[in-house]
Amino acid sequence: MTTGTEQPIEFYEKRMPIVTRSVKGKFRNFKTAVLVLAYTVYFGLPWLPWHRHDAASQAVMFDMDGRRFFIFDLVVYPQNVFWLAILLFIAAAILFFATTLIGRAFCGYFCFQTLWTDLFIWVEQFIQGERPARLRLQKQDWNAEKIFKVGGTHLIWLLIAFWTGITFVLYFGYAPDLLKRFFTGDAASAAYIGVLGLGLSTYAAAAFMREQICAYICPYGRFQSVMYEPETLAVAYDVRRGEGEKGRISPRGELKSRETRIEQGHGDCIDCGFCVQVCPAGIDIRDGLQYKCISCGLCIDACNNIMDSMGYPKGLIRYDSEANLALETPKPPAISWKRWKAAGYLIAILVMTFGLLYSISQRTEFEESVQQIRQPLFVILSSGEIRNRYQIRLTNKTDRDAVYSISAKNLPPQALDLGGMENVTVHSGKSVIVQASVKLEPELAEKYEHFTFVIQSLTNPADRSEESANFYNEHNHT
Repeated sequence: MTTGTEQPIEFYEKRMPIVTRSVKGKFRNFKTAVLVLAYTVYFGLPWLPWHRHDAASQAVMFDMDGRRFFIFDLVVYPQNVFWLAILLFIAAAILFFATTLIGRAFCGYFCFQTLWTDLFIWVEQFIQGERPARLRLQKQDWNAEKIFKVGGTHLIWLLIAFWTGITFVLYFGYAPDLLKRFFTGDAASAAYIGVLGLGLSTYAAAAFMREQICAYICPYGRFQSVMYEPETLAVAYDVRRGEGEKGRISPRGELKSRETRIEQGHGDCIDCGFCVQVCPAGIDIRDGLQYKCISCGLCIDACNNIMDSMGYPKGLIRYDSEANLALETPKPPAISWKRWKAAGYLIAILVMTFGLLYSISQRTEFEESVQQIRQPLFVILSSGEIRNRYQIRLTNKTDRDAVYSISAKNLPPQALDLGGMENVTVHSGKSVIVQASVKLEPELAEKYEHFTFVIQSLTNPADRSEESANFYNEHNHT
C-alpha cells in the first residue's frame, strides 16, 4: 500500500535482452577453438567405431542391458562406482585450482552453457546481422522480413537443441541402430523423454535465459568469491590508466592524442562502450569485479582493438590481479603459483589422479568372491568326515567369453569337490556361482583350518586371484 508520492518497491526487474556485438582477437579465437573441439567430441563420439567382441562397435557407450560403460578399451561396471567418485573429486579440485589462479575461466571457455549460448548467438548474428541490425529488427513492426529472420533463427535453434538431445541419447545404445529406431517409433519411451527434456532445456537456456543461468541459477557464480584471492587473475579494468584524474572522455579534436589527454588529466578510456557491447553477461567491466563476469576475455579483445585503432598501448582491460593493480607501478600480469591454497589443490589433484590411474591399471578382467555357507557352518557326514560348503561367485568383466579354473592350496588331494565345475565358462559381463565343498577327516580338520582358493583365467593367464578361506569343525566353530 502506498500513500502520496511513495512508489511501490519492485523486487523483480524486467530483463532486457542482451544483444552482443561480434569481436575479433586472441581470446575470441581461443573460445572458438574450444567450441569446435567440444562439439567435435560431443557430437562425434557416438559415431566413432570401436571393435568389440560381444557389444556394439561404438567407442563410448552406456550398455544399459549389460550394466556396463564402455570407454574405448576400458569397461566400467557398477562395482567400479568409486572411480566416478574419484573422478568427480578431481574435477571439482581442478575447478577450484583454476579459479584460485585465473578466476572463472572455466565459465568463460569450457562451460556447457557458454558453449551452447555462443553457438546460438552465432546463429542469431548470421541470420539477423550484426548488433545494430538486430537492435533495429527488435524495434521493427512485424512484417515478412522480421517473421523470416526471427522465425528462421528459432527454427535453427530448435534443430540444434533437438540434435543435442538426440546425441545424448545415442550414448546409451548403438548410434546407427538407435537413431533408426528413434525415427521409426521403435525406441524406448525413455529415449523420447530424454530428447524432449534435454532439447527443451537447451533451447530455453541458450536461446532465452543465457546470462541468467550464470547469474542466478548456477551456484558456481555465487561461491566463486570464496576462492578468489588478491593474487587471482581475473578480467580487470586498469582504473588509474583508464580514468586518469578527470575521468574518461571521448576522443574529440585534440583529445585524440594520448599525450594531450594525459596533460589534461584524462585517461586512455575513450568511452566507446565496445567492452559492454561484446559482453555476453551484459556488464560494464569498468565498474570493477562483478560476480556476473564469466572471464571470457571478449572485452579484452574489444578494448585492445580500440587501443590499436587509436595508437594507444594495449592492456587497458586485461587479465590481472587486484594485488598487482594496487601497486604504484603494476608489473606485467603473471599467474601466481606460489600460494598455499593453490599448492593444496594441486597436491590433491595429483594424489587423486595417481590413485585413479593406479586403480584402473590394477584392475583384473574378472571379479571373484568366496562366501562360506553358514547354515549349517559344518556337517559331520555318516562316514565321519567333516564338510564345509562355500559359494564362489565369478564375474567376467571383459567384452568376450572367458574360461576360469578353480583349485585350492593347502588342502589334501581330493578334499575339494566342485561338482565337476573345475573349469567354468563365464559369458561377457555375466556372473556364475559355483558351489564348492571341502571334506576332511576329523584328524585332519585341525591341521587344515586355513586354506586358499585359487581362481586362474585360462583365457588370459595373467589374470589370477587367491581368496583365503577357513575350515570349521566342532573344535573351532565358535
